[in-house]
Amino acid sequence: MKLQTIVSLTVLVLILIALNSGAYNFAATDKHWAITEKLISWVRDSSINARAKEIEIPVLDDDVMLEKGFKQYHAMCTECHLAPGKEPTELAIGLYPQAPVFHEREPVTDENDKSFLSKRYFWVIKNGIKMTAMPAWGPTHSDATIWAINAFLLKLHGMTAAQYSALVDAHGDDLMHDHHDDDHH
Repeated sequence: MKLQTIVSLTVLVLILIALNSGAYNFAATDKHWAITEKLISWVRDSSINARAKEIEIPVLDDDVMLEKGFKQYHAMCTECHLAPGKEPTELAIGLYPQAPVFHEREPVTDENDKSFLSKRYFWVIKNGIKMTAMPAWGPTHSDATIWAINAFLLKLHGMTAAQYSALVDAHGDDLMHDHHDDDHH
C-alpha cells in the first residue's frame, strides 16, 4: 500500500472512532461546528437548486392567490417563521437550525431573483427539508395552495407589523376556521 492510502485510511478510521464516541453533540442547543454548518448549507442549497431549476412558475400576483397564501401562512407557518409584529414563539426559539423569518428579508424586485426564490420556496414548501422542522406540505396540500403560500412569502419580505395586522383584521373571522387544503389532490 502506498503511504498516502495508509494515511487516508488512518484519518478515516480516527474520524469514525471520534464520531462513534459521541464527541459530536446532536443537541439543538449545541450549534454545529463551522465546517459542518458550511457543508450542510452547501449540500442543502445544491440539492434544492438542482431540483427546483426546472419548476414552471405560474402567475403569482393574483389577489385571490395572495389571500389564500396569507390564510395558509397565518394558520400553518407563523409558529416557526413568525409574522411581522409577532414575538418569537417557544417553538421558534428552540429550533436549530432557526427557521427563516421572511418579513425580515429585503423585498425582491429583480425578476430573475424573484424567479429563483419562487422555485426554491415552492420546492421546499412541497418537499420539506430533512433534519429540520420544515415539513413537506406536498402530501397534504395541492400545488395551487403551495404556489399561493409561495406568492404570499414573496409579499411578506419587508412587510411591516401594521401591514400584516391589516391583513389579519381584513380576514379576522375567516382566520378562525380550519385552513386545510380545500382543493387537496
